[in-house]
Amino acid sequence: MKRLLAITMGDPTGVGPEIIARAWSDRSLHAQVRMVVLGHPEIMRRAIRLVRGSARVVEVTSVEAADSSLEQLPCLQCSDDRVVAVPPRTLHPLGGQAAYEAVTMATGLAQAGRVDGIVTAPLNKAALAAAGHAYPGHTELLADLCGVDEVAMMLYLGPSELVRGPAGLGVAHATLHMALRDIFTSLTPERIVRTARLAHVVTHCLLDATPAPAAPRIGVCALNPHAGEQALFGDEEERIIRPAVTHAADAGMDVSGPFPADTLLARATAGEFDAVVAMYHDQGHIALKLLGMHRAVNITLGLPVIRTSVAHGTAFDLAGTGQARCDSMIEAIRVAAILIDRQSLLSWNP
Repeated sequence: MKRLLAITMGDPTGVGPEIIARAWSDRSLHAQVRMVVLGHPEIMRRAIRLVRGSARVVEVTSVEAADSSLEQLPCLQCSDDRVVAVPPRTLHPLGGQAAYEAVTMATGLAQAGRVDGIVTAPLNKAALAAAGHAYPGHTELLADLCGVDEVAMMLYLGPSELVRGPAGLGVAHATLHMALRDIFTSLTPERIVRTARLAHVVTHCLLDATPAPAAPRIGVCALNPHAGEQALFGDEEERIIRPAVTHAADAGMDVSGPFPADTLLARATAGEFDAVVAMYHDQGHIALKLLGMHRAVNITLGLPVIRTSVAHGTAFDLAGTGQARCDSMIEAIRVAAILIDRQSLLSWNP
């Protein structure tokens, strides 16, 4: 039997429901996995009508009862009925609560082994906070739900004319959602080594799905311009990053750096590296989103469950118009399927 993915609806007032509805018509996804949507059935019916889809939304009472196909979308209700009345493009606590409940349910199901992985549609951080859940984003919320501290975020693009690596390119971030001024006190050799290890494991899985699997090649970004220019522009490269690279290499990983971020990312997209460790959020996100924002996938590294996500937000400006693209959702489902099929490779721990 095909593996089962739980897809969270995200904030129902954003584009989450409609990108799920649009992605559902991709026949190739149904050949790879079974899927169940966690959210509200009536909102999913509305989304199917909006995108002129043909799937029939069927409310189920358990994930075990989910029978998904091109023609049938099973939905397990976990949202308050009142959220149905909240208009699209509205920042509302009920939207934040609905997103929170879907993620909470999905995580519990995955931890119990009742689903094989999670794909999340976007939530709105302000709506989440308005509902009483003060998390910077999905990544931190999932880490808390799973009871783990060592997580990282990877933005991933599959192979294309612009991304020449055999499995594409993943950029893992040594720090998550924080102010730039806090990066300097948060960055440690241990944190960089941990991020490189997590990136190695997931990239190994992605490479294993290619015709010629190979060990991941990982490049590490510098923090300062020109990699500090021999400490003229800062000493973090010599004091923090280079010792981390040495430690990771000694642990058996093909890791090199630190390199100036601008040139490293250019080299990586040309196929010289399979993954990059960026020091902070925008250092990695800007490059990959310029190359393919609509195709990018967010992978959470270090969780005891498999989780991928779209690489964009709730897009309130598009919500309810039927114009939101579903490319990132399709790719997130495909990447989750690859990782599920290679779970035995996710346990490597140098």
